[in-house]
Amino acid sequence: MKNIPVIMTIFGGSGDLAHRKLYPALFNLYEQDLIKDNFAVIGTARRPWSHDYLREQVMDAVHENNKEVDENHLKQFASHFYYQSHDVTNTEHYQAIKDLANDLDSRYSAQGNRIFYMAMAPRFFGTIATHINDQKLIGSGFNRIVVEKPFGRDLASASELNEEIKASFNENSVYRIDHYLGKEMIQNILPMRLSNPLIKNIWSGEYIKNIQVTLAETLGVEARGGYYETSGALRDMVQNHIFQIITLLAMGEPTALTSEAIHAKKQELLDSMVIPSADEIKTAFVRAQYAGTDDTFGYLQEPNVAPDSKTETFAAGKVKFTKGSLANVPIYFRTGKKLREKKNRIDIVLKHMNNLYGQAHSNNITIIIDPKSEIYFTINGKRISEPGIRRENLAYEFSDYENSLVPDGYERLLHDVFVGDQTNFTHWSELAKFWEFIDAVEDAWQGENKTIDKLIQYPQGKLGPKQASEIFETPTERWIYE
Repeated sequence: MKNIPVIMTIFGGSGDLAHRKLYPALFNLYEQDLIKDNFAVIGTARRPWSHDYLREQVMDAVHENNKEVDENHLKQFASHFYYQSHDVTNTEHYQAIKDLANDLDSRYSAQGNRIFYMAMAPRFFGTIATHINDQKLIGSGFNRIVVEKPFGRDLASASELNEEIKASFNENSVYRIDHYLGKEMIQNILPMRLSNPLIKNIWSGEYIKNIQVTLAETLGVEARGGYYETSGALRDMVQNHIFQIITLLAMGEPTALTSEAIHAKKQELLDSMVIPSADEIKTAFVRAQYAGTDDTFGYLQEPNVAPDSKTETFAAGKVKFTKGSLANVPIYFRTGKKLREKKNRIDIVLKHMNNLYGQAHSNNITIIIDPKSEIYFTINGKRISEPGIRRENLAYEFSDYENSLVPDGYERLLHDVFVGDQTNFTHWSELAKFWEFIDAVEDAWQGENKTIDKLIQYPQGKLGPKQASEIFETPTERWIYE
């Protein structure tokens, strides 16, 4: 598709997300002619900016992300941006946005198409959605809303927000965005699984012992202590990123590569998800906080963090399903801050099989998501100069040229919003199942909080607390990435 006609309103147009991600992504889509002559963007925020000032900010954002830019193209692109000062609680301000959108629709022949992007603090999502409806900002063409995470903080609040959005938009028009689903190696999971007989034929509990998902960060909470206190690692990373990865790994093979077929298999899988009991949570889940060093704060010393906080900066646990390609196969996860290195990876551990070389190890398939894109197989091979078996890695790694071609996750996902493809966005029924699982764990932890003084403290620069190695179902299982 080329030159899609649309008026896009970004609520939070002066914010960090818009500057770092949205404006550079939109420029790249403009360069590809996906949007060209018949689009305009309205940036809204409380700041008293002008159209020209917003355009300067847009050009600065593009320069910060692109080494070489055609300045004429950039100026033409920025000329499509307009600013409207806006208080999200003031209904009169929505009328001003509506009037501007209608004027731009006529000027750019946008055919009544509208995209609304929620790039603001989550507490405003419901208010904005409500006023889009009651102030009639909806256009006469297609209408789509993009909602950033977090979508609620539990099932109840997520359900309330969903009802507010439903007043203006049907489910097929809601794009709950998770930038992880725009990452190259996440998008590679289904093609790898389904197009390679070598992998497709072993993708079952008959051959796979377990799967391990690790999302490790080196940074602490930095200046986000206030936000993190209301979230924690489980809500911040597991409820969205990790569950998205697990769903792609465990879902059954779809009947077609359409959004409808893929989401049908995801829903079938999630309907079979095992919700852990309180007793299971005690043995198969671990939470902890990073400790301080001589030079750095521990979590409890971070700004805007309560000194007696029981919010976790590390979480590990287990997910199982009774249906899907990996029915009854344990999928372990862990994520945390202030860990040894920034690395996001998936380890598929194959079952060990008896052989004439009794010392042979099991095979593994590893997918490195970040900081580089790589897939490698860990296999057994002959030692060269002495008897015995050694482990070897067969690696597929992107070249520098291939890496240069990989678009940013936001660019990919914004493209999908413009063309109306919901494959890489979360349906409400899927999100509700994620929250059902998270709520069960959070409820158990809240109960434990009444009997403990503080959470486990783990040293910075490691891969979490030693207790995370005790969640496996059998004594022969361990973390492959150590």
